[in-house]
Order: sequence, then C-alpha cells, then structure tokens
Amino acid sequence: MTITIAEEHPLPPDLAVLFDRHTADMHADTPPESIHMMDRGALAAFGIRFFVMREAGQPLAMGALKRIAAAHAEIKSMHVLVEARGRGLSKSMLEHLVAEAAKDGYARLSLETGVQPTFVAARALYSRAGFAECGPFEGYTPDPNSVFMTKALG
Repeated sequence: MTITIAEEHPLPPDLAVLFDRHTADMHADTPPESIHMMDRGALAAFGIRFFVMREAGQPLAMGALKRIAAAHAEIKSMHVLVEARGRGLSKSMLEHLVAEAAKDGYARLSLETGVQPTFVAARALYSRAGFAECGPFEGYTPDPNSVFMTKALG
C-alpha cells in the first residue's frame, strides 16, 4: 500500500483515534502538570500546520508544526498508532515535518518530549535526526519530566 502524508484539518471524525491514543499515551505516565500536548481545537489555530499520514485512506500518524517566530517552529503532537509502529513511519513523519519547516523558511526546529521510559524511542529518533538537547524555549519552563531538543535547519 502507498503511504501518503498531507496537510489536513485536525477536526474530521476519522482522526479521533489518533487524538484519543495520543492523549492516552501522554497521560499514561506523565504528571498532568508536565503534559504539553495541544488538543484538536488548538491544532486548528492560525500558525499551525497539521499533517496526517494515511495508508489506503486510513490515518496512521499525525504531526504538526507550530510557528514560534519567523525563524523558529516547534514540532507538536507527533504520534503513530501502536499497530503501525515498527515500519519506519515515525522517521518518515519526522523527515516530512523537518522538510516542511525548511520549506517554510524556518532556521530552527524545536520540540518538547518526556523523560519517562515510554519516550525513549522518540528521544532516540530525534537524536538520530540531528536534534540536540537544549534548554526550555518559547513559553516552557524547566521541568524534570521534559526534555527539550532543537535542530538548526538549512
């Protein structure tokens, strides 16, 4: 089957499973005060580009770019359904987000992720893609449950 990634609106009903699973994962072992995910409505706001990965029309993954400043964006809500993992889809979505950020003219791309064991694979993925740990950025404060990462683009 062909995998596609396209910019979409985050509110269609067929995306509910992605958001439900993402929300459950974020709340599974992260204290509520350290959860920095955006809900569906927030992802529909100006300054955010939302992408969906599909196979045979079915959503498998999502990710978003949030504008922080003219030269800086943040990755938000990156998630791959558990039954689709192990196929390199996270890497494909990350590569797509990085490419779109570069096309949009951003010089820097940053993200926040967790320190818990459930985020080990995500942190390794980001490191392999050239992201390095950094301090909190745009609106974040130091948090023992967060890891902040950034990458220069271009």
